[in-house]
Formats: sequence, C-alpha cells, structure tokens
Amino acid sequence: AGVKEPLRVVPLFETLEDLKGAADTMDILFSLPAYRGSINGKQEVMIGYSDSAKDAGRLAASWAQYETQEALAVVAKQHSIDLVFFHGKGGTVGRGGNPATFKAILSHAPDTINGRFRVTEQGEMIYQNFGHPDRAERTFDIYTAAVCAEKHTDRPRPGPEWRKLMDKLSDVSCDAYRKIVREDERFVPYFRSATPELELSALNIGSRPAKRNATGGVESLRAIPWNFAWTQTRHNLPTWLGVGEAISEVLKSNDADTLRDMHKNWGAFRTTIDLVEMVLAKSEPNIARHYEDVLVKDEKAKELGAHIRRVHQDTETAVLDLANHKAFCETNELLKRILHVRNPYVDCSNVLQAEILKRLRECDDEAEKEILKDALLISITGIANGMGNTG
Repeated sequence: AGVKEPLRVVPLFETLEDLKGAADTMDILFSLPAYRGSINGKQEVMIGYSDSAKDAGRLAASWAQYETQEALAVVAKQHSIDLVFFHGKGGTVGRGGNPATFKAILSHAPDTINGRFRVTEQGEMIYQNFGHPDRAERTFDIYTAAVCAEKHTDRPRPGPEWRKLMDKLSDVSCDAYRKIVREDERFVPYFRSATPELELSALNIGSRPAKRNATGGVESLRAIPWNFAWTQTRHNLPTWLGVGEAISEVLKSNDADTLRDMHKNWGAFRTTIDLVEMVLAKSEPNIARHYEDVLVKDEKAKELGAHIRRVHQDTETAVLDLANHKAFCETNELLKRILHVRNPYVDCSNVLQAEILKRLRECDDEAEKEILKDALLISITGIANGMGNTG
C-alpha cells in the first residue's frame, strides 16, 4: 500500500469473553517469530470498557478488566515484551469513566501502568477537560501526577480470599444484569419506548451510526447510545444493574466481613463502589417513572419498569450498607451542592423532553416533526450538560 513506516497492530479486547481469553491470545501471538520480529519488543493492547460493561454489567466488567491487565502484564514479561495499555473509556461510569481521574489511575492493577498511560477522551468530556487552555493544562497535570504517583505508591494486591469473593460478586452481578437485559422479553420494548434511543439515531449528534446492525436488538446497539439513552432519563441503569444483588447476597452470607474488609482496604474495589454510589446519587427513579407514564403503552413493559425501580431501591440500600453511609455521597459536599443547584433545572428539561418525545412519536406533519426534533436536540444537550459526564 506504499506505507513507509508499518502501522503498529493494537489488539482490542472488549466483551467479557474477549477479556477472559486475552492472555492466551497474546501468548500465542507473541510466540510467532514473524510477529515478534515485527514489533521490536513493544506491544500496545487496547482494553474496551464500553462493550464489556454493556455485555456483562459494570461490576463484572471492571473485575474482568482488572484481571485481564494483570494476566497480560505477566505474559508480556514472560516474552520480554514492553507492554502499554490503551484504555478505551468514555465519560459515563457505564463506559469506564471516572471524574476523579487521580483515584481512577491509582485503582488500576499494580505493575500494569509503569509510567505510561494511554486513554480515550470522548463526547462532552473533551470540552470539559480540554475546552480551555487552563483547563487542558490542569487535566494534563492530574494525569501526569497520577501516573507518577502510581509508580511510587504501594497498593494492596488482592489475595486468594479477595479474588474468590470478587469472582462470586462478578458472577452474581452478571447473572442479575443479563437476566433483565438479555433474557426478559419485556426489556427491549420497555427500553425503546421509555428512553429516546430510537430518536437518537435520527439526530446528527454521534460520530458513528447508533447501531452496528440497523435491525438488531440491544446486542447490536453501540455502547455510546446505550448509556446515553439511560442517562437522558436519569435511570443510569447500565452502571448499577446487578450490583445490588451481588452486594446484598454477600452481605447476608458468611463472607460479609471479608467484603467489608475489601471495601475498607482495597482502593480498586472501593473506587468501583464509590462510582456506583455517585451514579445512584445522580439517578432519579421518579423522573424515569415519568418517562414511563408518558411514553410506555405496553402493560407488560410497565410491569418491568416497576420491577426495575424496585431493584434500583434495593441497590441503593445495599450500596449504602456496604459504604456505611446514611445518605449518598455524604462525605462529598461538592457533589451534594452541585446536585442541589442543578437538579431543579434538569428536572424541568426531563419533563419537557418526555412531552417532546410523546408528540414526536404521534406527529404526522413533517414540518412539525422538524420543529420537535430541534426541541428534542436542545433538551438532550441540556440534560447531558446537567448530568456532567455523559461522553
């Protein structure tokens, strides 16, 4: 093709099964003399956070990502390969995002960063973190400080007891997540009617088509609109679904003390729970129910909506119990102040958006549809900015 400098090959592992097989795949690849000779002892591997979370839920995905990076680091060391991870994250927690960048970097597995960190910045997060020179400088300062601190900070490595319990939490949360998202026949009708998912593909707000397959279901939907649709309705389901069931089951078992010990002494696990708690603090089940009341007509889908809200409430109880908090983010005064100030404005935008969606779906006049689409786009922008991390 006339390329003077060969482009580097960067394998991407993103679904749960991909992550679990990543170490074996790279071991085979590093064992090929022709490949070894072409990479000059250096390899970059991309870890996909979005699709793994969409596939298995946030908790199961985060543990798989942690173990995969550990295993790949070991394989690279065995083959004397200089390995760099490329973290394919988004702005939402459901896509691997974490507004506390410093803590996020320190929560990665030991010996997987080693002074080098590559990550994607997407959506609203580009402007939020790099939109002004002083803001961009501050962002780079935080990344630099975190990467340096990570190299010189001793952090606990999970022992056999913690790993066994994480496997259990991962399995329970994944099963609970997939039971609703994949196995419940009511879910797709509910998702498509109670959120603006169908309308997102018709608006010029994404860099890629909303779906890989235009006629497919949730499995064909790209992770960005999947998370974005739930964020718009303030349900934030991809981040917390499955987490409450896992925590609750363990807290009722003989492993309760071990779980609390993990939360207290293992920064990586505590960071994950803190993120879920933050998302629950930003969630508004009553707003999500308003979308349902206005837009969902199928009675079976409404029954599922009521069930999801009960799961949401149970998840709130479980997370607060584990964190030993009486209220969400009770130690985060800044977030509480932000939510207090902005929620009344975002609430109004949500009510307006639900009405716009209702009228748009019932409208037959093309001229009026264009006006409604403009109004919908304005409401989407307002809610996205109000939520703060939706990229």
